[in-house]
Amino acid sequence: MLETGFRLTSLRLTSVAHLIPVGDARNEGAPSGCGAPQSGSACFDMHFKDGKFPSGWILLRGALIRRGGDYNARLFYSIGEAVVEDDHIDVPTSVKGVINELICLPRGIKCMRFSPMGTAGEFQLSSISFTRISSIERLWRMAHRITSMMLRHSKRKRQVIGFGPLRMLTDIDGAYRAASRLRAHAPAPEYQSWIGQFDTLSVVDRLQIGKQIADFRQQPHFDLLLVAHGAEQGAVQDTLASLTEQIYRNFSCTVLAEGDVDLSALVHGSGRELGFVAKEQTASWLTEFNEKLVLANNGKWLMMLHAGDVLAPCALYRFAYEVLNREKTVMLYSDDDALDRNGQRCFPRFKPDWSMAHLRATNFIGDAVALRASTVVSAGGLDADCFRHGNYDLLLRVVDASGGGERIVHIPEALMHTTVMRGEGSTTTDWERKALRAHFARNNISGDLKATLPGCWRVSYKLLEAPPLVSIIVPTRDAPVLIRQCVESVLAKTTYPNYEIVVVDNQSTEPEALAYLEQIAGYEKVRVIRYDQPFNFSAMNNMAVGDVRGDVVCLLNNDTEVISPDWLEEMVGHLVQDKVGIVGAKLCYPDGRVQHAGDLVGVGGVANHAHAYLHHGDPGYCSRAWVAQDFSAVTAACMVTWRYLYQRLGGLDERHLPVAFNDVDYCLRMREAGYRVVWTPHAELYHHESVSRGKDLTPEKKRRARREVTYMRKRWKHVLGNDPYYNPNLSYERPDFSLSHAPGVKKPWLK
Repeated sequence: MLETGFRLTSLRLTSVAHLIPVGDARNEGAPSGCGAPQSGSACFDMHFKDGKFPSGWILLRGALIRRGGDYNARLFYSIGEAVVEDDHIDVPTSVKGVINELICLPRGIKCMRFSPMGTAGEFQLSSISFTRISSIERLWRMAHRITSMMLRHSKRKRQVIGFGPLRMLTDIDGAYRAASRLRAHAPAPEYQSWIGQFDTLSVVDRLQIGKQIADFRQQPHFDLLLVAHGAEQGAVQDTLASLTEQIYRNFSCTVLAEGDVDLSALVHGSGRELGFVAKEQTASWLTEFNEKLVLANNGKWLMMLHAGDVLAPCALYRFAYEVLNREKTVMLYSDDDALDRNGQRCFPRFKPDWSMAHLRATNFIGDAVALRASTVVSAGGLDADCFRHGNYDLLLRVVDASGGGERIVHIPEALMHTTVMRGEGSTTTDWERKALRAHFARNNISGDLKATLPGCWRVSYKLLEAPPLVSIIVPTRDAPVLIRQCVESVLAKTTYPNYEIVVVDNQSTEPEALAYLEQIAGYEKVRVIRYDQPFNFSAMNNMAVGDVRGDVVCLLNNDTEVISPDWLEEMVGHLVQDKVGIVGAKLCYPDGRVQHAGDLVGVGGVANHAHAYLHHGDPGYCSRAWVAQDFSAVTAACMVTWRYLYQRLGGLDERHLPVAFNDVDYCLRMREAGYRVVWTPHAELYHHESVSRGKDLTPEKKRRARREVTYMRKRWKHVLGNDPYYNPNLSYERPDFSLSHAPGVKKPWLK
């Protein structure tokens, strides 16, 4: 057991896990207790003076900064001789790491343990204290927390999480706990409790859904094809049982099998009563089915299921509701999860909205999808591979036949639960490669394919023999080590053949920096221009864009360093795709952890980087750290964009956003104009974030930062709470893809 080496009031902590010191707290101003567990999460046994543990109502205070993928801090205790993990208290913190929580501890505690985070990562614990408080102070502090959260959050969110003025009067303890769950870094709910609270239909829900179905102006028909190849009969019956429980009843089901199978045994009981039939999948049956699709009316929809898949009771109702309210839709897909051996739901996949780049990189849509039959016909119909390998080729064909875009709708609810993980193995990989190549051929796209993770692809788009000139704009001031590292890495490592570097000097005075700027001004690919005004990142870039020669502009921070030599080929390859206006890169800290993997808007504030502090080899949430995809925004620390679009949109906002959020604002204006923002993980650079500019610690910098935040919240109010490339079931308090304590999903039957 390792002593942490610090005492806090009458409390001493000893580490349960071996910690690796991170940095030097004395030199960096970091708090005491700074470290990183070698594996798993950090835990501290707590030792109080004279062995007496606190009890009753306690004010727990502290300062805890964490850098990692899990911000779940918990206090464990036991009245026995060993800590039992079931007996714990969640410890939420503010976004700045402030612990200020009221907790009630029972008498007779024999041991206590504190876990600052749920997984391996960095943390800094500078103080922690336990103070016994009076009943009056407890009530005052509870009322203050509840009131402040009521003012900060919307009425809908307060209703979902369950606190408000009435509850404060009748159940102040419960209202306080609910309000505390909306703190920025409150521990995320467990999936089973989340299901019970937010994804379980009540009797009233079912009645309301039934009434709404009765009022439907039309009744879309769903033709369900259940693939039972090699499946046990029990798996088939599980799927059929979920169909018998559907609240929406306008559907038919055909169970498909191959070879010597007793078809009559596959459908029996309620399945036969509901008209389910079993067929042997043959070439003649497939031809006959496709011919029937040709004759089907526009209200017919097709869904493919696999034995063992279970549909939520409201699944077909939700699909039907969207069909009627999105008349041009050709594809509907929902979120999904898995079933373990005990039939318990696990591993939820809460997906983003439609993204062409994402589908080319992986089949993120999956099997929870309904397709308009008429569009399936125009896409060439079904073939044997749809049942043998999955729907990836079919989805790509439907997208090509329909044009995609707004005609593809995402339902942010887990409407399918599956027992199998399909899409792995060499045979499937070869088939997916074939499907992608056919998709590229239909769209006259040239590109190379490389499998990365199972079911994931890197698409390297081929450029013209004379690719567009890229003007790389690098603002800088002094910081000779950084600017040298940045420029030399671009010149030494970049394989893209047609680029120029334009360094924008903002009043440098250090002799070493001035000497280096004079040196590189003589390089063939480098120019140095001057911006002789107070620092304004937006204005510096806007001035430079007016002076460059390239059709493509790359905004690049001076504290970056190239990792992948083909970074520009990768980014420009995505930029030349249909309706793409901006492409962002993957940025890493010097130790290899992720710094930027796309921006989530409105999550954890105005905007935050996705997958921050993720270890380099970690695929992230649903493999999203490893695949190219659309995002609402990317950082201008490394961003490529078309010069004509940059100028048409007015560039970065130098009036309202001189320093921060100008890149997010530019991306949102680009999307508002109808263009896409794409992020790729295959263009990698190091980023020493904010090293050259410093932190916003002075009063003037703090005022400026508040003005920029206020402007963004006002200008993009309609966007910040609804990022299409996140998911309303995930937390908007913390940008880590954890489950939300107050999901933003609108239940259509509760209108």
